[in-house]
Amino acid sequence: MTSALPRFPPHPIRGVRVLHQKQNCAPHFAEMEVDFEPAAEGFAFEVAQGLTVEYEPAEDLPRFFAAAAVGIEEQLSLPEHGVVIATRVVLRRARADAFGSHELAFKIAGHLTARKALGRAGCPRL
Repeated sequence: MTSALPRFPPHPIRGVRVLHQKQNCAPHFAEMEVDFEPAAEGFAFEVAQGLTVEYEPAEDLPRFFAAAAVGIEEQLSLPEHGVVIATRVVLRRARADAFGSHELAFKIAGHLTARKALGRAGCPRL
């Protein structure tokens, strides 16, 4: 008899903050804070109501946030983590920079927040 895989997150994990910053000829900048909350099943990502980010052009922000969601989901879906993903992720705070913020920077920041949350939850095989 095999036991069921643990679910992620086992409990709310609040205030997971990351700053992804790389300075070179192709700079990266993305800062964000997210909450991971247990869900019935699957993966859901949302932006907190009223979230404002000082960045121009503002119409780029939804693409940045979508890239962060992809990064989080990709990192959580890796089979070596050995968990069933049942999470609702809420973006609480974000910061972008005119010279280094782009979709790839936010996707990498998403990967980093997911890894940090997995570590806080004590998930094996990180």
